Amino acid sequence: MADTITPCIWYDLGQARQAAEFYVSLGLPDSRIDSVHAAPADNPSAPAGTELMVRFTLAGRPFLGLNGGPIFPQTEAVSFMIFTQDQAETDRLWDAIVGNGGQESQCGWCKDRWGVNWQITPQALMDFHSDPNPARAKAAFEAMMTMKKIDIAALHAAADAAG
Repeated sequence: MADTITPCIWYDLGQARQAAEFYVSLGLPDSRIDSVHAAPADNPSAPAGTELMVRFTLAGRPFLGLNGGPIFPQTEAVSFMIFTQDQAETDRLWDAIVGNGGQESQCGWCKDRWGVNWQITPQALMDFHSDPNPARAKAAFEAMMTMKKIDIAALHAAADAAG
């Protein structure tokens, strides 16, 4: 019986190791490249001996990167969500992903250069979602809806103005 689930992320040919190395470089604790595996036989994506899979760990969670080819591009249907503790950590992760060929999106979402979607989410934003004062929760949410990278001070200002 399996005791863990490992998400498998499909990358275009030859990009899984690059992506995994970048993710490990983000400085998340307990992150590493665990192993790299070549295809033992020819397959629809590449010949035998070509790098096929990269097993890696991010923040203590196992992942597998598969060099599957261009058939299945990434979508926003699945994303990596990282809860940050402060603006400095939010800025560092956002800037690393966007500054390395990624793209900004809305509400704390961004996309890395391999097309994998990330949500850089300050814990403060999540705390506002459960604020017992619905006016504060609404104000923080409406402020978030106008942002790309989340600005924690702006969330607090919006919530405080609402009561």
